[in-house]
Amino acid sequence: MSRRLVARLAGAALRLPPTRTGPVRVTRDIPVRARDGVVLRTDHYAPAAPDAPTVLIRTPYGRGGPLRLLGRLLAARGQHAVIQSCRGTGGSGGTFAPLVHERDDGLDTLDWLRRQPWWAGALGMFGVSYQGFAQWALAADAGDDLRAMVAVVTASATRDSTYAGESFALDTVLTWAELLHAQTVPWLARQWELKRGQPRLAAALEHLPLADADRVATGVRIPFFQEWLRHHTPDAPYWRTRVFADRVARVRAPVLMVTGWHDIFLPAQLDDHATLRAAGARGRLVIGPWTHGSPGLFAASLREGLAWLDAHLTPAGRAPGGPAPVRLHVAGRGGGWRDLPDWPPPAVDTAWHLHPGGELAARPPVGSTPDGFRYDPADPTPSVGGPLLVAQRAGTVDNGSVEARPDVLTYTSAPLARPLEVIGPVRAEIHVRGELPYLDVFVRLCDVDRRGRSWNVCDGLVRVTPDRFPGDASGALRVPVPLWPTAYRFAAGHRLRLQVSGGAHPRWARNPGSGESLGTAVTLCAGWREVLHDPEHPSALMLPIIHSGSAQSISR
Repeated sequence: MSRRLVARLAGAALRLPPTRTGPVRVTRDIPVRARDGVVLRTDHYAPAAPDAPTVLIRTPYGRGGPLRLLGRLLAARGQHAVIQSCRGTGGSGGTFAPLVHERDDGLDTLDWLRRQPWWAGALGMFGVSYQGFAQWALAADAGDDLRAMVAVVTASATRDSTYAGESFALDTVLTWAELLHAQTVPWLARQWELKRGQPRLAAALEHLPLADADRVATGVRIPFFQEWLRHHTPDAPYWRTRVFADRVARVRAPVLMVTGWHDIFLPAQLDDHATLRAAGARGRLVIGPWTHGSPGLFAASLREGLAWLDAHLTPAGRAPGGPAPVRLHVAGRGGGWRDLPDWPPPAVDTAWHLHPGGELAARPPVGSTPDGFRYDPADPTPSVGGPLLVAQRAGTVDNGSVEARPDVLTYTSAPLARPLEVIGPVRAEIHVRGELPYLDVFVRLCDVDRRGRSWNVCDGLVRVTPDRFPGDASGALRVPVPLWPTAYRFAAGHRLRLQVSGGAHPRWARNPGSGESLGTAVTLCAGWREVLHDPEHPSALMLPIIHSGSAQSISR
């Protein structure tokens, strides 16, 4: 079967628009020299038609597999596809250091493109995850040649995602480090490790101190993992040259963003979208029922991305109008896809307060005694589902096992009298008093169906340290917890449930309770904590409710 036929069949299976041009000419392993002499290996997929625009993809994950398919699809649609391995990966020279060289290497590659005889002066970029970081590193300095971007499950700034809530995204970072290292080991050895269920990675996620976890997972030290453990404070100079959020407002090319409600970078990507909108840039945002690496995300990003590049890179595609600025999928019964003029849509922020007896209700709090639990980092509250790097473990799952633990508090509403639609940012304010000054507050919103099964919708975690949140005379702290944004329709007869616990390990690194440094902590201190919900300490979940009327009329 010819590669051309494979591309056509793949396009049909993914419901892509039909191709328009003839054969594709492929040149592999082109040496593109960076300013410091490092050779960046590059593949070029050339279309038959002259004067075609160029789409650049820079990646640390090799140039085979899905990228070969994407290269052929782009070229078959009349665009030069240039796929380059980041330094230190895929045969390129130098050493891979995340986020360090992407701006300079991207500019040097753009300079090389401009000197090619087939360069037509129009550039697009396409990238998923780290490939998207490489786009943002270059975008603000690409000039008027940059005509369009496709940024999939990615963001301009990685620091806040790495330390969400000022904790540490252990599962994401260590799994990614192991994945990158796996590209350097023999194929058969890698397949054997995967078949065994990656026991070394599983052991590393449980290991202390974290400074040894990379060695447990891979057998070697991973320099960037060690650096991210050391430079974890919000003001660390280390991150100033590794985030590109301050450049986003300078990008004038139209940007398509594709992401999922259970993606690890969703809050940061929505921040980029807001920055572009405030700067007056054109763009489109698509949010689906996807996790970071799910097949549905791959198919949707190809459909949306190829159409976006067609529309903005070729004169024939620059017709007035176009798709809605925002398209999102509302999960839950009766949801589905919606087209919106902007994100977030108008909504009424409604407080659902925690009440005694494990009740969650949209009425003011009453006098009550606190609820308590004991958190033990030696037996940390586990994470189940949600935004994870590995698609097979991520997303919506039954939370029954974790809610049965004694270190998890739950607050549940009465059955809803009619559907409740929640679209937008979600947050909680939890008043907590702890035996130890170092603790985490994890909050998760769930949908409890008619059979009593609890399905996670969105969540968030905040790390508490002395003086970060001032306490009142009783020692209680008001801890604001941003949850992942969502679009969810709770069905009539279902109930809302809020979980409150002391962690979600290994998605976030366990809080040892000792105040020791992130990478070197080995002392585990268990302690009691209380969640308060009286009128002076009105712990609550804030939901952006769409077309709701009064909150009190929603539940019976």
